[in-house]
Amino acid sequence: MPLMRLDGVSKRFGGLEALREVSFALHVGQIMALIGPNGAGKTTLFNCVAGADRPSAGQVFFRGEDVTGRPAHAMCRAGLARTFQHSRLFDDLTVLENVIVGRHCRTYAGLAAAFLRLPRHGREERESREQAMHALTRVGLADRAQDEAGSLPLGERHLLEIARGLATEPVLLLLDEPAAGLNDEETANLGHCVRRIRDDGVTILLVEHDMTFVMDISDQVVVLDYGRKIADGPPLMIQADPEVIRAYLGEDLE
Repeated sequence: MPLMRLDGVSKRFGGLEALREVSFALHVGQIMALIGPNGAGKTTLFNCVAGADRPSAGQVFFRGEDVTGRPAHAMCRAGLARTFQHSRLFDDLTVLENVIVGRHCRTYAGLAAAFLRLPRHGREERESREQAMHALTRVGLADRAQDEAGSLPLGERHLLEIARGLATEPVLLLLDEPAAGLNDEETANLGHCVRRIRDDGVTILLVEHDMTFVMDISDQVVVLDYGRKIADGPPLMIQADPEVIRAYLGEDLE
């Protein structure tokens, strides 16, 4: 059984059809890349999967359940975490504090428990710090835990976003253009990090424009163009697909 399956997912905004009957299956342990030209519908699909948008038609299944239209906080509790293309860090907080913020979906003690210093709040606070440090270790930022997030270079900011996602204890991690703006060394480091995360048991679905990175790291590639799926397969097959080449180059091949 796939970890996630999309069956005929469509999304309309008024008269604009951003997604048109998109279907694919993502299996446990895969790194799947979602690619396509600008405006292809990649971010809209991410939003439908992660609970930020509800599909206009079709179904999303996660861990065997129909989760179509389930809100983002419920998807997070179910085991799905997401990063964003543009950094959403708290620059005035430490690196560790930024990751602890990501633990909110795994904590249950309320304001009263914190005010009264009840044992449950203390346990959750200790566990949040431990899980946050574990997440930072997984992405190679443990030695930056007490630094202000605003002091990090771009490559490490992207890793911090990933660590915050990992702190939610996901089984599926969605990465939105994780290599955007990175130099070659930072991109290579990111690739090693993503593979380690997958090897630790977290399945990956990513949107990315860096085709070298995509073809090097992915097990499976899904290609969108004008909201519809035009190809789905391993990287070598995708690179040779005439319809994919036409979508990117805008020309027919002899």
